[in-house]
Amino acid sequence: MAQDSVDLSCDYQFWMQKLSVWDQASTLETQQDTCLHLAQFQEFLRKMYEALKEMDSNTVIERFPTIGQLLAKACWNPFILAYDESQKILIWCLCCLINKEPQNSGQSKLNSWIQGVLSHILSALRFDKEVALFTQGLGYAPIDYYPGLLKNMVLSLASELRENHLNGFNTQRRMAPERVASLSRVCVPLITLTDVDPLVEALLICHGREPQEILQPEFFEAVNEAILLKKISLPMSAVVCLWLRHLPSLEKAMLHLFEKLISSERNCLRRIECFIKDSLLPQAACHPAIFRVVDEMFRCALLETDGALEIIATIQVFTQCFVEALEKESKQLRFALKTYFPYTSPSLGMVLLQDPQDIPRGHWLQTLKHISELLREAVEDQTHGSRGGPFESWFLFIHFGGWAEMVAEQLLMSAAEPPTALLWLLAFYYGPRDGRQQRAQTMMVYVMATCRHGDLQPCGQRRSPVPTEVARDETLPAHSPAKRRPFFPKVI
Repeated sequence: MAQDSVDLSCDYQFWMQKLSVWDQASTLETQQDTCLHLAQFQEFLRKMYEALKEMDSNTVIERFPTIGQLLAKACWNPFILAYDESQKILIWCLCCLINKEPQNSGQSKLNSWIQGVLSHILSALRFDKEVALFTQGLGYAPIDYYPGLLKNMVLSLASELRENHLNGFNTQRRMAPERVASLSRVCVPLITLTDVDPLVEALLICHGREPQEILQPEFFEAVNEAILLKKISLPMSAVVCLWLRHLPSLEKAMLHLFEKLISSERNCLRRIECFIKDSLLPQAACHPAIFRVVDEMFRCALLETDGALEIIATIQVFTQCFVEALEKESKQLRFALKTYFPYTSPSLGMVLLQDPQDIPRGHWLQTLKHISELLREAVEDQTHGSRGGPFESWFLFIHFGGWAEMVAEQLLMSAAEPPTALLWLLAFYYGPRDGRQQRAQTMMVYVMATCRHGDLQPCGQRRSPVPTEVARDETLPAHSPAKRRPFFPKVI
């Protein structure tokens, strides 16, 4: 508690200085600085309120003699008042200063002053007297007129931005880049207001012809944060534009997904599927540029964890959700498969992209042999100067875990000598780093294990892309990706 008190005092001095700077200057730089710190200042106000509500008004004044100045400066800052829940928290803080039974004129004056500030906050979004008379003459009360005016202003600006996007190089009819940048700056504290959604969407979709990005970074960050925390809901086209135009936002969305998976105490494939779909990443990944970034982050996570089962499971579920999103968007690929998987042959990609469950059982062995031939050619035949090498082929293969399950099932059902192509495929799945000779030895181990015990896991294997203990979640719908995959008892 003592440390919290020291931290709050340090924060108090910092924000007092910030508010003084913001109050004395209204330049473009101070406005940008204000927008950049809005979320942090709101968090400070929350901590301040938690401390104030435990004290009486006299203790508050003794502990923070300049608390009135700090709150007043904040209350007269339109950016702060408009941001998220800052206005509400300011009211809470002011109410903590009110002395319910004033004992002297000083306390009475303080109460009167607080009432004046509260009145200012509550009337900050009202109109002046002349506007009120005008709206009443039209038959509207100001409280009814303001939301309609805001909505019309937003729709008008959004329409102007859409026309700006369509006009292209017609410079006479285009909105000036400076104005577009200014709009994005003004929107930062208003991001979570539902009425402002059309303007936010229009700003994201509107692409200028300038060589550099004209929208403010803090605008992208604020929109992305609101999307991740589910404070706003934008069309997928706008989300795609956000992540295409601002790479840090896409990276943060991926890290946010990883954090949710890690922080969850117990994950199964069904839960992973919910997290992934909720992230909007599979839908956005229908654009190849976004898919490549997401896939690269999965690749890094896989390498950093030395092929952890949890990461492989997440990749497989993500891939299934991504394929479903592609199917919903169009029956035919809008982009060539090579744009999604540049290090593999299109023929191999097209085969793996099929759902194993859609292939007639009588054709399973033939299809698996074909996959094995294509992979083996890519891995062992280096005469064509393959760019990817064994790892890239394996990385592609583990995206589609259903094929490895099918291989295992076929080998267990095989009455005669197991097909060499299937043994190679399983050996490659378990040991992508093995050379030809070591993989051949692993295949012999598989043959012996299958004949003696029906166990397809190679002896002495430290790490396996497939968990040894699997069960099925029968409560899942038939079309669910998790229904087609093993149920992981413990993931991340």
